[in-house]
Amino acid sequence: MSSRSEHHQSVPLSVLLKRELVNEKIEKPEMVIVHGQASENKKGEDFTLLKTECQRAVGDGVSTYSVFGLFDGHNGSGAAIYTKENLLNNVLGAIPPDLNRDEWVAALPRALVAGFVKTDKDFQQRAKTSGTTVTFVIIEGWVITVASVGDSRCILEPSEGGIYYLSADHRLETNEEERIRITSSGGEVGRLNTGGGAEVGPMRCWPGGLCLSRSIGDMDVGEFVVPVPYVKQVKLSSAGGRLIICSDGVWDALTAETVLDCCRGMSAESAAPQIVKESLQAKGLRDDTTCIVVDILPQEKPPISVPIQKKPVKGMLKAIFRKKSSDSSMDKEYMEPDEVRELYEEGSAMLSERLETKYPLCNMFKLFICAVCQVEIKPGEGISIHEGAPNPLKLRPWDGPFLCSSCQEKKEAMEGKGASDRLSSGSD
Repeated sequence: MSSRSEHHQSVPLSVLLKRELVNEKIEKPEMVIVHGQASENKKGEDFTLLKTECQRAVGDGVSTYSVFGLFDGHNGSGAAIYTKENLLNNVLGAIPPDLNRDEWVAALPRALVAGFVKTDKDFQQRAKTSGTTVTFVIIEGWVITVASVGDSRCILEPSEGGIYYLSADHRLETNEEERIRITSSGGEVGRLNTGGGAEVGPMRCWPGGLCLSRSIGDMDVGEFVVPVPYVKQVKLSSAGGRLIICSDGVWDALTAETVLDCCRGMSAESAAPQIVKESLQAKGLRDDTTCIVVDILPQEKPPISVPIQKKPVKGMLKAIFRKKSSDSSMDKEYMEPDEVRELYEEGSAMLSERLETKYPLCNMFKLFICAVCQVEIKPGEGISIHEGAPNPLKLRPWDGPFLCSSCQEKKEAMEGKGASDRLSSGSD
């Protein structure tokens, strides 16, 4: 027929039929999520959030997603409990209600940033000094989105093999980039001074002496420790994979390879306590030790994990998102390989970069709504996220999104603007 498009004529019919089947699977994924958790408490400051089959309206139908969170508190459990109870609602509140599935997934990275900052801002208004790390995972279809602050971590082992690191480590001892950010913003980083010039222990941020550069809460350590999360989003192949989310009680004792090896072939329900057991055998119960294991499996696959074929990966820590060696077959010339794909990754602590206007959703932020705390702003009172930008030709101060005055103050404090003024006024 004359209506056939020209670019289809050069593609073999078998490839087109295969592509159609693959697209059907991606658009209507048939998968099951099985999870398990385990913990051993030293201080009782670790908390978890496990929510499967959450629902939201999409057109005439309903879409489901799952949420897993790990909150490792310090200096008390208040921040961890508050974040567990409020973070998800704050993230969802930053997403427009009338988005299709693809738009909703694309909106998650920016909504997670807004939700983390709002949760921190609201908790600090309670004038409590506790803080918490957060590793927050949202699974929608085959797409996994992870947002993290602190030193809890999330790793992925897909069915094809390999290790994917989906979170960042915000310990000042190991993260030079964060040390530079804090000192350039007016903060101080150093070890504990015991007198006589002797310094001991890990790198800390002063005032306060926190070992982390990012967290929620911690109002007593100043604004240099920020709640802006590192966010990574990947898409699994239709073969699925296993997520492991652990607090530092596990990662201080075991490597990622050891964690995966010790539970390979076990169900998610059995794997989580096995990982905790292995970490305690390695270093004892020095800290709260918590583990969540999530298996994302095709619908036809039984919920009991089959031993995953381990695939050696050279330079695993460097080449996290590697490409498979491609064959010269005609099918692979036209079809994307069925493997893990990275969709998004950003770790900047600057809100002006994380909430920028370069985005596929023009209506992500409404004109008279604060992009962080979601309160209504009267006309003329909103402050552009680009206010004071160094390059006004590209980012104009009258372009949105907009912040309310209190969120703008928090943004400036986190980015170290006016730090000298605040320090000098505090010394009077």
